[in-house]
Amino acid sequence: MQQHATITEASFIGDADLRPARRPRGRPIHSILVSFSAAYFAGALVTDIVYWQMPDVMWERFSIWLVTAGLIMAGLATVAYVIDLAGGRRIDRPAWPRAIGYAIAVLLALTNAFVHSRDGYTAVVPTGLMLSALVVIVLVLTALVAGALKNRDRFGA
Repeated sequence: MQQHATITEASFIGDADLRPARRPRGRPIHSILVSFSAAYFAGALVTDIVYWQMPDVMWERFSIWLVTAGLIMAGLATVAYVIDLAGGRRIDRPAWPRAIGYAIAVLLALTNAFVHSRDGYTAVVPTGLMLSALVVIVLVLTALVAGALKNRDRFGA
């Protein structure tokens, strides 16, 4: 059986709303990249602790690769953050405590990369181990402060 369609009203492109449909926003790319770099820096702390307990050169190499990967992700996160700011994307407030804390952690990680580039056990223990611990402590404190400020702003206290 065949059915026919009947056109009752003509629609022209000029009548249509050509604006893109509004999509729900997810996490910004820079915050995802920051999470990856924080994970790499935490992994470097773990491998430094293992190297301190078992002085096998493999663990020291793991540490420098993890610190380097964390620095690369930090650089990509910075580029993504600048693109988000230039594109007018709304960044979670307050951004300054996180930006300052993250910058301090990245500078400490860069120093840690230079310390890890030396030869021998003294490249990691105690200076490299302490720098890795400081990076993780700064990142944790930054996350706690930023979370507390965000909750304070959300609940109006």
